[in-house]
Amino acid sequence: MFSFKIIPLLISNILIAGGAALARPLSAPPPRFVSSNQVSDIGLERIKALSGHVDGRVARLLRYGVRSYHIVYKTTYKGKEIEASGLALVPVGLKREAPIICLQHGTSFVKNDVPSLNGGDFTGMELFASAGYIAIAPDFIGYGKSSGVFHPYYDKGHSAMTVVDMIKSVKEFLVTENVAYNDKLFLAGYSEGGYVTLAAAEEIETNPSHGLALTAVVAGAGGYDLTGMLKGVSSNSYYSYPAYLAFVLMSYNTTYDWNKSLTYFFKPSCADALSKYMDGKHDGWFINQRLSTNVNSLFNETFYDNLQDRDKEEQLKRAILKNTIRGWKATAPIRLYHGTRDEIIPYENSEVTLKSFRAAGAENISLKPIPGGSHSSSFGPMMQAFIPWFHELAAVE
Repeated sequence: MFSFKIIPLLISNILIAGGAALARPLSAPPPRFVSSNQVSDIGLERIKALSGHVDGRVARLLRYGVRSYHIVYKTTYKGKEIEASGLALVPVGLKREAPIICLQHGTSFVKNDVPSLNGGDFTGMELFASAGYIAIAPDFIGYGKSSGVFHPYYDKGHSAMTVVDMIKSVKEFLVTENVAYNDKLFLAGYSEGGYVTLAAAEEIETNPSHGLALTAVVAGAGGYDLTGMLKGVSSNSYYSYPAYLAFVLMSYNTTYDWNKSLTYFFKPSCADALSKYMDGKHDGWFINQRLSTNVNSLFNETFYDNLQDRDKEEQLKRAILKNTIRGWKATAPIRLYHGTRDEIIPYENSEVTLKSFRAAGAENISLKPIPGGSHSSSFGPMMQAFIPWFHELAAVE
C-alpha cells in the first residue's frame, strides 16, 4: 500500500521545480474551499535533519521550510454536497510561482491513517514542498472530515471528484494566503491511489469545465481493469488479500444503496468478522487473518456460483463495468508502473489498460514494468523513476 510515511526512504533524486507562468485565476463558482487550519511549521534545517537518512543529494536540493495545512473543502457524495478534507504543504518564503503535485494514497482500512491526520508528523511530502512544489493530498471520501460515511472504494466518479475538488479548493486557499502557483499540475498515486489518479486524470481531460490542465500523470499498480479482476476472482480459488475483495463489495453495497446483508456475499463466519472489524479501526492484515484466501471459503456459495454465470449478479457486474477505467485520447503524458510479480493486482491489468489507451488514440502513454516487483516492493522503484521525470517537465531554465 502507498504510504506517504515511506517517501523519505525512497526518494533519491528530487530536483527543484519552478515556473514562470502567472498564477491562474480561481476556478469558476461554486467555490470548493471551506476552511484551513495550520498543522505544522517545519524549518529548513529541521527538514534536512529529518531527511538525513536518505540519499545525500536530497539535502542539497531542499531550499524552503514547509508549512502544512489541514484543508476542508466541498465535494459530492451520492449526489449530495458534503465536506471532505486533505493536506496541503506550502514552501515558506517561495519567491516564484510553484507547480502543484497532487498525491493519492493507497488503500487504508484505518480511518485515521490518512494525510490530513498525519500532517503533524514527518510524512515525506515535506520533501516535495521544500523542493519548491505545492504538495497536496486528499484524504478521500470516508476519511477525515467525511469519516462518517463508508469509503466509496474503487468508485470512479467519487474517486475523480475528491481529487478535482481538492485541487480547486487548494487553489482558492493559495490565493487567500498570497501564495503564487503556476499552471503545471502533476498527479501521482499507487495501488488504490493509482486508480484514483487515472480516474481524476480522465475527469480533468474529458471535462474542460473544470479549467484544469495536466502536465504529467503517474499511476502505479491500480486495479483499473475491474472487469478483468472480477474474471480472475471468479475463475481462481485463491486470492492473497481477501480484505480488498470485501472492501469493494461492502463499498458498492453502501454507495449504490443495495443494502444487502453481508451473508448475501460472504460465508457466515467471514460476514461476522467483517461486521466487527471492517470498522475503520483495524488494518487490512488484521482483517485478512479473520477471512480466507480460498474464495470458496470466503464467499457465499450461491453468490460465488452466480459470479461465474454471465446472466446473474447483473447489478454487481454493471457496477464493475461502470467503474472500470478504459483509456481515452489523453493529451497529458501518462506513465503506468507495475511490478511483474504483483500478487494482488496482476501485471496484466496494466497491460490491458495500456492497450485501451492506445486503442483510443492516446500516444503519449507508456507502461514501465518493474521486473520481479511485488505489490509492496514496487512503490519504491516507481518513486525513484518518476520524480526526475516530473522535474524535467516542471523546471524552467
